[in-house]
Amino acid sequence: MVGYSRRRVGASGRVRYTAYYWDVWGCERSAGTFDRVRDADRAWRRAEVDVGSGRFADARSARQSFGWYVRVVWLPAHLVEATTRQTYTHVVERYLLPEFGGMRMDRVLPCHVREFVWRLCARGVSAHVVHRCRAVLSAIFTTALRDQVIAQHPCAGVRGPVAPSKPMRVLEPGELDRLLAVLPGECWRLLVELAVESGVRWGELVELRAGDLDAGSCLLTVARAVEEVEPRFHPTGGRFLVKPYPKEREHRRLLLRRVVVENVLTYVEQADLKTDDLLFPFPDSPPVVVPRAVEAGAIPDGHGTLTRYSRQKCRCGHCRAAYARYRAGRRDRGKDAPRSRRRVDTDGHLPRRWYLRNVWKPALAAAGITRRVRMHDLRHAHASWLVAGGADIQTVRARLGHSSLRATEKYLHTLAESDQAALDAFERVRHGRAGAGED
Repeated sequence: MVGYSRRRVGASGRVRYTAYYWDVWGCERSAGTFDRVRDADRAWRRAEVDVGSGRFADARSARQSFGWYVRVVWLPAHLVEATTRQTYTHVVERYLLPEFGGMRMDRVLPCHVREFVWRLCARGVSAHVVHRCRAVLSAIFTTALRDQVIAQHPCAGVRGPVAPSKPMRVLEPGELDRLLAVLPGECWRLLVELAVESGVRWGELVELRAGDLDAGSCLLTVARAVEEVEPRFHPTGGRFLVKPYPKEREHRRLLLRRVVVENVLTYVEQADLKTDDLLFPFPDSPPVVVPRAVEAGAIPDGHGTLTRYSRQKCRCGHCRAAYARYRAGRRDRGKDAPRSRRRVDTDGHLPRRWYLRNVWKPALAAAGITRRVRMHDLRHAHASWLVAGGADIQTVRARLGHSSLRATEKYLHTLAESDQAALDAFERVRHGRAGAGED
């Protein structure tokens, strides 16, 4: 069927022409109304070309607002993990809807996306967050383009800010030994030791059960992972969502050293854990990390004051002691009453934030490790030590559960010994050539 132009006479006697064409579903559509028949003919011909080339967009659907399309169409029908849905919703609600929520889908142009990226950078938003916003926005419009809601992609050609990658600094064996020495209790020491020995992710680590370790073969099976989500993203309104598969959707079997296996078995026996019990459950009483002793001698200039602790966020031993004396004095005078302990929302799993605040960060401070070290850095240490010890890169990839070698190759040059080996090789070649030239 071929498009056509229809003559229309208004109430005032004005003659206009409406262009009609047929879409991919065989429905008659209007391409607009014009004063001249020649313009109407051009309009329905352009519409037919767009339909034939696949750039067709439903004019009625294109008039819906960005906010309505995202809330009603895109987010509910997007099949992603719960944590990914939580991240997408946060980006949409905080950044995208305030900027594009009231705009029509067909009115969002590349210039608007570029201005949006520029404004985020001007507000001081990190490059990582800007790239995430652009990625979510691009995913929304990619779906709209495939649904023939829009005819062009407004994110095409729009680039984000430069985000240089920082060099990875791996936890040294000596630092790990100091950390293990100050951890409060065998449970927390075993958790850190098992994390660095196996290289599992946090969600896989805290979902390990006592029956996942085979004492005979020393194999640890990673078959599940747990995610912490907001109740609105949980199917039953909870906080912890257990997935019957790890991140890459493949079970892994990791061979552990016999000494580590024996430590785990001793801990399981002492804690009287059953096969289906969590290996590291939420404790009944909070741990106590013994802080480092305050250095004897004179207090450094400017330290040991409430201002340094409260306004400048100094957490040295002198400033912490000053703040502790201040709070103790207020309680003695009856001005402050000790607050009741906060209730932790958990079903038995170990909350990441609680662990970082009550165990990990105090232990780092007690061990004298001042730089930022994350729990995930234990996974980096596992991979880097394997590579530095001569392990095959394919074996390291399989233990980490990476889907490709590209993610594993970043551990090839993370230790200082790797750079020293490269310098030694350069030195041998250089001196060898120099000697040959002198002869």
